[in-house]
Amino acid sequence: MAILRVESLSKRFGGLAAVDALSFQVEAGDIRGLIGPNGAGKTTTFNVISGFYAPTSGRIVYDGHDIAGLKAHRIAALGVVRTFQASLLFHEMTVLENVLVGRHLHAPVGVWDAVSGRARVTEAAAEARAIAVLETMGLADRRHDATVNLPHGLQRALGIAVALAAEPKLLMLDEPFTGMNLEETRVMMGHIDAVRRSGVTILLVEHDMQAVMGLCDRITVLNFGRLLAEGTPAEIRGNANVIEAYLGTAA
Repeated sequence: MAILRVESLSKRFGGLAAVDALSFQVEAGDIRGLIGPNGAGKTTTFNVISGFYAPTSGRIVYDGHDIAGLKAHRIAALGVVRTFQASLLFHEMTVLENVLVGRHLHAPVGVWDAVSGRARVTEAAAEARAIAVLETMGLADRRHDATVNLPHGLQRALGIAVALAAEPKLLMLDEPFTGMNLEETRVMMGHIDAVRRSGVTILLVEHDMQAVMGLCDRITVLNFGRLLAEGTPAEIRGNANVIEAYLGTAA
């Protein structure tokens, strides 16, 4: 069953079609890769789905709701949460405090909550959820560390933990392996697979082909804003059109 359907989606900037009549769907429980050469329209597609850009035309149907054109905070409240290429973290705060910030959608505290004592219950539940997320991402033992002191790979993992704290049904990861060495990549692949096994569907943009081929159930390939190919990792690896788009043709 598809949790996300993108139907004839287009996004134009003046005369430039960054995304052009794109259609694909993501099955619930899958890890779907979205790949393509530089300038293929991957990040623009992410930005339109997550509400940072309004589409020029087309539909985006998530869990039965047409979310095309909704504001980002409304889409996140429905269960579609994304990360960014650059980690957006509060470096002066601890690891746990960063994840608690990500709980704001599900743990609002008002004046009456504070007066009645319900705030303490809400805060305790939020902290328990945050610690569970940190365990999934291998960060529970670092929860009291200052974020600024984390190595690069753990900061990337923390960025995903903050997104998970919002309890997404569909998690959109924008280049989660950027800047990682081979060992960091291997560890992160394990964490992302654990997230999927917890019941979260994942759509990811990534340039690291080792990670994409090792994680994804299916892959969607874009080129010049249009759908070039779809298939399993094995099918995409041997697709002549995909090879040509990445490497060019022989003289």
